[in-house]
Amino acid sequence: MTEQREASSEQLMQAVAAGDLGAFEEIVLRHQKQAWGVAYRFLGDPHAAEDVAQEAFLRILDAAPEYRPTAAFRTYLVRVVTRLCLDYAEKKRPVLADEPPDTVAYGPSPADQVEMVEREAAIQDALKTLPPNQRMAVVLRYFEGLGGAEIAGMMNISAKAVERLLARARESLESKLAPFLKD
Repeated sequence: MTEQREASSEQLMQAVAAGDLGAFEEIVLRHQKQAWGVAYRFLGDPHAAEDVAQEAFLRILDAAPEYRPTAAFRTYLVRVVTRLCLDYAEKKRPVLADEPPDTVAYGPSPADQVEMVEREAAIQDALKTLPPNQRMAVVLRYFEGLGGAEIAGMMNISAKAVERLLARARESLESKLAPFLKD
């Protein structure tokens, strides 16, 4: 077990390909929060995000024998989640949450919490108005911190196309989120 915690995700995937389900469990533990986060930011629905994240891990498990560590596992995972989210958006208009998940009892003041909830709701409302490709580009760039080349690879488009998607999305979001933008 200690060996698995010290192994890279890429090494763990090679162990999964050899039939080690303990290695797969370690991969899920390491990356489930990120998979859910990408899906939630895109879909806005915590339950749908959970379904997408689970489906992503199932697909990764099924594809383990063909896995080749040509890129970081994180890139591979986000690419799978990205594809599932875009497929979901094509098949069904996403149902976004009215409110973000409950916040913890300690931390920001009640006034700050109200402002955060309003800001999160405004962001989710603004994001759901974007076309799916623009929305995914925004999620990957601004919420996951990925670069243009990584996004291009995950979305199977050119880096220039990513720049155009982000520019159009920023233009659209700017007017919708103006009250939340600080001078």
